[in-house]
Amino acid sequence: MPSSAFTIVSVFPEVLGTYGDSGNALVLQRRLEWRGLPVRTVVVSAGQVLPLDGDLYVIGGSEDDAQAFAVDRLRAGSLAQAVNRGAHVFAVCAGLQLLGETFATGAGDVVAGLGLLDLRTTRLAHRVVGEVVAELATPTGADTHLTGFANHGGGSELGRDASPLGTVRRGQGNRGAVGDPEGAVQGRVVATYLHGPVLARNPAFADWLLERAGGAALPPLQHGPAERLHAHLTTDA
Repeated sequence: MPSSAFTIVSVFPEVLGTYGDSGNALVLQRRLEWRGLPVRTVVVSAGQVLPLDGDLYVIGGSEDDAQAFAVDRLRAGSLAQAVNRGAHVFAVCAGLQLLGETFATGAGDVVAGLGLLDLRTTRLAHRVVGEVVAELATPTGADTHLTGFANHGGGSELGRDASPLGTVRRGQGNRGAVGDPEGAVQGRVVATYLHGPVLARNPAFADWLLERAGGAALPPLQHGPAERLHAHLTTDA
């Protein structure tokens, strides 16, 4: 962790906050506060310019219109500049899609994304809705699985520069099937389709994101209800 306050940037939560995704930033903040580590959270509305000095930028999901609006607001390049400077990004659902090369709306329009992930999203023949358990490609400590709730009409195909965050063992993944890849990882960008908020349901994964962005291991926390729920949901996955 940096000696100064670790800075979490919550990106446009009023338009990118479906299913409580804006709570992911709060989870990250609390897990640092519980350890007595300095942290600040900057909430940036869609009418503001993103600061460049964040350590971890958090992006949530949304409906089509809000997603298209948000990507237009982000085209100024401040997010890409922050990543090039060394910042990390965690994105959920529509956040995953808008970080890719292109995504398709329900109306059939193809919209250019930000190009921070090598993936393209097209419309699925059916909507993916339901609980998901994915086996993580990179275990987070003792945890090997990620759990959350999926609800998306787009299917994402990863290019060669992006790697899956995990592989779906229960439920449906990026392309709408069991056994699909779940999410994407590329450089300092980590993305998932899972809501919950996903970091409340996967505390070890939240810590992994913080350690990845902060560049240092975190002191352990006493296990609580979130850890017990995670263990219950991922049993026999």
